[in-house]
Amino acid sequence: MKNQNVGILILGVAALIGFIIISFNRALTAIVNSACSHGSSCPMWGAIDFQTNMSAGIMAFVIIIGFYLVFFGKETVATSVTHEEWEKIEKNYERTMKNLGDEEKLILEKIIEAQGAIFQSDLVNKLDFSKVKVTRILDRLEGRNLVERRRRGMSNVVILKH
Repeated sequence: MKNQNVGILILGVAALIGFIIISFNRALTAIVNSACSHGSSCPMWGAIDFQTNMSAGIMAFVIIIGFYLVFFGKETVATSVTHEEWEKIEKNYERTMKNLGDEEKLILEKIIEAQGAIFQSDLVNKLDFSKVKVTRILDRLEGRNLVERRRRGMSNVVILKH
């Protein structure tokens, strides 16, 4: 969702909070007027003022956040690799493949076939290598700065480095 839309949504929530504050304040004032016989020196008026000021402060904070998101919130755009860039990356890795061992080549080819990202457990299943063997080969590839492993829950995602 765009930050501007979120800001507008938050401003709508702030307007709803404002309506609730006003209606609550009116109802509480009516109750205090009918129940309190001390007049303006009644301690309940102090409680009403405190509650009103506190809720107005919270509403102002929410409004500030909403306006910030509407006017200053920057959008984060996920960039994807174009087809031409992907072909260029594949060519660079083909040159690199000449310096690798057979098992390292197999793993790197599987990563390239998976468009640059694959779970480590999928590599184990596709290549019928042991987990330890795949881990050690990936350690060597990471040492050569060809791949990167990132933790995703209980498994690792292996990603080609560009």
